[in-house]
Amino acid sequence: MELFDGRPENTEGRLPREVRTYDFLDSLGIKYKRTDHERADNMEACNVIDAVLEVVICKNLFLCNRQKTKFYLLMMPGDKKFKTKELTSQIDSSRLSFAEPADMLKYLDIEPGAVSIMGLMNDKDHEVQLLIDKDVLKDEYIGCHPCVCTSSLKLRTEDVINVFLPAVGHEYRVVHLVGEEFTFS
Repeated sequence: MELFDGRPENTEGRLPREVRTYDFLDSLGIKYKRTDHERADNMEACNVIDAVLEVVICKNLFLCNRQKTKFYLLMMPGDKKFKTKELTSQIDSSRLSFAEPADMLKYLDIEPGAVSIMGLMNDKDHEVQLLIDKDVLKDEYIGCHPCVCTSSLKLRTEDVINVFLPAVGHEYRVVHLVGEEFTFS
């Protein structure tokens, strides 16, 4: 696995959603590092990708409320455990669950395994609320997929927050996930 500056020289054979991601980042002047890899189906494979990028790729969860009237993209550190109850109280939404693959495609033009903040560029009607765990914002870099699960990017957090999000017209809400089991003494 190699680390490259920017987009692939040849985009032949790559999905249009991936190429659109590179086009969009390039149009904004956002610099990024990229690595190509096999689909990462386990933590060992993810750890290898993280080592190449020298960043921990964010865990990105695409969630919805019970009625499927509100959709959320949650970015959190990859090593934190997700507990729905912890999040529902912060965003005043009951019974969160994972959204269906059809909803991922509809709103973000992304398939399971490739969920990423980059998908917000495809959410033209702003149907998806971005939630970012405060610990993600502490890191200098964010690791994510370019709307496919066979490549990964390393971007400056500052560029994502101050350039990418305004360009796609999305705001974000900071949440705090403890990610630990609660014990009572």
